[in-house]
Amino acid sequence: MKKKVNITLSIPPELKKEMENFPEINWSEIARSSIKQKIIELTFLKGLTIDSELTPEEAAKMGQEVNILLAKRYKDEK
Repeated sequence: MKKKVNITLSIPPELKKEMENFPEINWSEIARSSIKQKIIELTFLKGLTIDSELTPEEAAKMGQEVNILLAKRYKDEK
């Protein structure tokens, strides 16, 4: 079994107060899931830039623009 590593996150007091309104939520799992998703996105973008003339920053911006367009599309479909 792999050993787990702990990290410490700093959050503003206002955010901590809002989180306390939802004690049933496993905030550690939310953070783990968010980190994992970001790694997936960055790995994908890195793969796009291997044979591309786009800079990583340009590829990330393009990815953000795609996310915005997809969110708008799904919102409009509802």
